[in-house]
Amino acid sequence: MTQDIVMPPERQQSIAVHQDQEVSMLATISRLALDPRCDMEKLERLMALQERMEAKSALEAFNAAFAEMQCEMPSVVKRTENTHTKKMYADLDDINYAVRPVMAKFGFGVSFKVKNNDGAVKIIGILMHKAGHREETEMILPLDKGAQRSAVQEVGSTTTYGKRYVMCALLNITSGDDNDNDGYVEPSDQLVTPAQARQVQALLDKCSEAVHANFEKMYGDPGQIAKSAFDGVVAGLNNSISKAAKAAQQAG
Repeated sequence: MTQDIVMPPERQQSIAVHQDQEVSMLATISRLALDPRCDMEKLERLMALQERMEAKSALEAFNAAFAEMQCEMPSVVKRTENTHTKKMYADLDDINYAVRPVMAKFGFGVSFKVKNNDGAVKIIGILMHKAGHREETEMILPLDKGAQRSAVQEVGSTTTYGKRYVMCALLNITSGDDNDNDGYVEPSDQLVTPAQARQVQALLDKCSEAVHANFEKMYGDPGQIAKSAFDGVVAGLNNSISKAAKAAQQAG
């Protein structure tokens, strides 16, 4: 059963007004562009303003869709054994198979850029939304120099490994990788991932000014939340959103 994220009526009205403003701005720009007496400097400023409005609208759509997608994002089953550690983990194919349908449902896609550094590979993951906004994260990994492994195989193995971790970070998904850390122990006070911070921001966008103020006093911004506190913050924000929606319904 999925968890629905309720958008308060005032938030829905704000989005509708913003969309109407964009349409009105486009009509104004089109009309001025056809007027030979138009001041080109003013027209350029209007076009720059329109671009900022579109970027803000795309970001809001991205955040809202991402928060909803998180409620349906599955945990990936561990089916592959690490031949070195003998632990099971979810490989890239398993992750893709599990999450692609959910991503498509909410209008998301992922692409990667791979760059070779001296003795290392940089993996850049790009999470795109159909509204136009995109987010990136990257990871630099030393080449995986296994026994009897060619130079090409070193790059290929490292690239696959990096894509797996970058994709999980972008989408905030859990998999068998969580316990396959090659001996690295996470500090207990590690902060949330960029994907988790975006999820919190999307929920904050639906909350009242009072909730915003309390949140800033406690955490400052979403990126400063400790991983250990993430679930509690999300639950608290969802609770605030639900209460606001019920209050609005009763008032109406």
